[in-house]
Amino acid sequence: MKRTLVLILMAIASTQAFAAKPCEELKGEIAKNIESKGVKAYSLVVVANAEAGTQKVVGSCDNGTKKIVYAKK
Repeated sequence: MKRTLVLILMAIASTQAFAAKPCEELKGEIAKNIESKGVKAYSLVVVANAEAGTQKVVGSCDNGTKKIVYAKK
């Protein structure tokens, strides 16, 4: 039980750490990860939370005020 609680708390802490990153830094890390999988035609766009809508969100940045959305080209 304690181990599960610790894992849950670690997951929450790591999510908050990603949200605290500057958008351009996180966007670069995500782009590197996508390109390492062989994807060439895509776009990553930083948008306000309200503008994300139904788009595929791949990251949260600037203390959770913005989202990074992914789209295939």
